[in-house]
Amino acid sequence: MKLRLPYSFYNLTSYIGAVIALIALFMFIFLYALTSISGFDKAYIGIVIFIVIPFFLILGLLLIPIGMLNKIRRQKKSGEIESRELPVLNLNLPNHRNATIIFAIGTTLFLFLSAFGSYHAYHFTESNRFCGTLCHKLMVPEYTSYQLSPHARVKCAECHIGSGANWYVKSKLSGLYQVYATVANVYPQPIPTPIKNLRPARETCEECHWPQKVYGKQQRKEFYYLPDEDNTRWEIDLLMNTGGGNPALGQSSGIHWHVNSDIDIEYITTDEKRSSIPRVIQTNKVTGEQIIYNNIEEPLEEGDGEDSFRDQRVMDCIDCHNRPGHIYNDPSKFINISLASGLIDDTLPLIKQVAVEACLQEYETTEQAFGEIKNYIQSFYQENYPEITESKNREIEKSIAGVQQAFSQNIFPEMKVRWENYPDYIGHMTSQGCFRCHDGKHAGDNGEMISHECVVCHLITSQGTKESAQHASMQESLDFQHPIDIGEEWREIGCYECHSTPPL
Repeated sequence: MKLRLPYSFYNLTSYIGAVIALIALFMFIFLYALTSISGFDKAYIGIVIFIVIPFFLILGLLLIPIGMLNKIRRQKKSGEIESRELPVLNLNLPNHRNATIIFAIGTTLFLFLSAFGSYHAYHFTESNRFCGTLCHKLMVPEYTSYQLSPHARVKCAECHIGSGANWYVKSKLSGLYQVYATVANVYPQPIPTPIKNLRPARETCEECHWPQKVYGKQQRKEFYYLPDEDNTRWEIDLLMNTGGGNPALGQSSGIHWHVNSDIDIEYITTDEKRSSIPRVIQTNKVTGEQIIYNNIEEPLEEGDGEDSFRDQRVMDCIDCHNRPGHIYNDPSKFINISLASGLIDDTLPLIKQVAVEACLQEYETTEQAFGEIKNYIQSFYQENYPEITESKNREIEKSIAGVQQAFSQNIFPEMKVRWENYPDYIGHMTSQGCFRCHDGKHAGDNGEMISHECVVCHLITSQGTKESAQHASMQESLDFQHPIDIGEEWREIGCYECHSTPPL
């Protein structure tokens, strides 16, 4: 029996629409089944399955009634058929009955596929591979550093978007410009930070790190390899006064005092990186008492001009933990880590110095950097230690590979991403960090200064080399000893003033 449909279906536009819809439906089922069976998991195939193909499916389905309506309109205009106000549906007619059955089945199938596709499209656009691999050159630094960060098991969207439809819609709308910038190649290099209009940390970070969580004190070990012939390892053990999150303690001490629920800390910054903070405002929400701290050496100028930058913020997690998921270490630090992990052979004389020197250079591409790093290290040992070149050639090659790997995880020449462009405000080694406020220069209108004492944040429990380490007695702190003798100079200046451009 021949399948009969309404006469209006038989037109070129409807034919084309039906063909497009059927091909799109077949491709959707085929590709989804193929990726599910094979485990092929790439961002581009996800875009094709859940975004591109559904677009063509809907386009094809829309063309069918458009073609039918156009045919009816032309026939009415020419007088071939009687003009009616509304279409007539008669299920006693085979063509009407067939069209109704096809429409009912097709609509049910389409709604099912729409719900199925929308569900997967939502999760796909929230996935790490979508965020990190879709725009290869643009997102390589962020995706690489994310996978090596303490938050590597937290989905990108959980921090950058959080829960709720409101911020999901906002993120997709802002993403439209990002797509345009990527396609038109007009995105900045490097991408500027901090991110403007970022969702408040209390709605994202505090889903896991809520203020009432008990922290207390935490042990931390720092290690460094000195730029001497033996690559001497220097260790420092710190007892961090992270702070008490117990409501009974009221978070009255420690680093996390800054997020005390009874206190608001606001600050005024005069640069977009938030590195210059001339004024801090502390408000006790219980008593209403307010203390204003001003930098006595670089006071805030009232009535700044329109061209000057000025922003007032309520302090939250991101003001200190500003790079929790995307950490770009300086060469001295990432070479230290590679030496400790055995990727670089610490028995090679002066390898710490040579490796850092090679990585400090500026390169145009990662490929060029790999070649120059290899040549630099090989040339150094050939010129200064020819006997080492012959006896430890395998160790040299292994160390070169280790340096290249560490470089590729922290410095990205194509996007001009280096540690200087993305300061980390936890601590005070390579950037001002804590010293933005705790610099001994911020005086309150009550006569008190914001503390500059090291022991407020940490106690040094041991320091030195394995052979000559110093150890503190219980609950006391050692006086800091710089690995290289610089006298008392470290007391007068911030660590970052030397280490922002890493020494060897």
